[in-house]
Amino acid sequence: MVEKKISFSEKIFIAGATGMVGSSIKRKLIEYGYGLSKNNGIIFTPTRTELNLLNFEDVNNWMKNKKPTIVILAAAKVGGIYANSSYPADFLLENLKIQTNVIEAAWRNNTKRFLFLGSSCIYPKLSKQPIKEQSLLQGPLEITNESYALAKISGIKLCQSLRIQYGFDAISLMPTNLYGPGDNYNNSNSHVLPALIRRFYEAKKKREKNVTCWGTGNPLREFLYVDDLADACIFALERWSPDALTDNRLLEKYTSWVNVGCESEIKIKDLAKKISSLMEYQGEIEWDRTKPDGTMRKKLDISILSKLGWQAKTDLNKGIIYTINQFKEELKLNKIRI
Repeated sequence: MVEKKISFSEKIFIAGATGMVGSSIKRKLIEYGYGLSKNNGIIFTPTRTELNLLNFEDVNNWMKNKKPTIVILAAAKVGGIYANSSYPADFLLENLKIQTNVIEAAWRNNTKRFLFLGSSCIYPKLSKQPIKEQSLLQGPLEITNESYALAKISGIKLCQSLRIQYGFDAISLMPTNLYGPGDNYNNSNSHVLPALIRRFYEAKKKREKNVTCWGTGNPLREFLYVDDLADACIFALERWSPDALTDNRLLEKYTSWVNVGCESEIKIKDLAKKISSLMEYQGEIEWDRTKPDGTMRKKLDISILSKLGWQAKTDLNKGIIYTINQFKEELKLNKIRI
């Protein structure tokens, strides 16, 4: 049995706690018993107005004052193909600043364990499938999200470098495409699954006869329910450590990051049909082939976490149904504006 690496009495800081991923991690931590006063634990979830992650002095002073023992970096500027293609400088600059500030401040203030959340887009466009962790930097990136990917790669490598040089216990998880409650449904910068939910909702409401989607619909994607990622985060913090280092050099199989995904994948055109059906939209789906597809396939190899005993639990159909229900509930509460 693997010795548990963290305790219920930890002081846990979630950077980005109001986002889809951060809020899910907070819910799951409490469900597991972390952050409870009866266990002498605490979870810090400062808002943007309370803590500016783009300012190193603010972040470093906050860390000095609060002294978190565990830091989870879930904050990031994210978006789909359109947003990444239109604002590459913003995606690179903001993510580099957030990551560097939080990672360095955590290291300088003696955080016991650090978790960085990356993305499957870090891997080369033409990676051999399923994609292993060692595929990183083995070829050119997908151009439509290159800036975001470069920022995430820098974060991974900063965590790894601090581990090698200073023994900082930083680990990184690379999740596949995420979806779930609290997702971003903005027309200009959402990812494919929430974008489709909103598009079919609007089309049904306006009684439109057809919906046009980007590309050919042929790319394959895997989708991970956000609560499954939250489970994986806690699982990794409790049980996973990178392989040992020898003479301050990387072993051939060494990696300080690990993939998080599920077993199944689906074509985008089939995903569109599924969401259209679940939203009870009666019109036709058309495909704008003048728009980019992005990477045609990026199935992650999840054997490292699988061998340790972790696996995703949420079926795609059930996850989408729950997400649609939450989307409609957020509309009623005016949390989403159409």
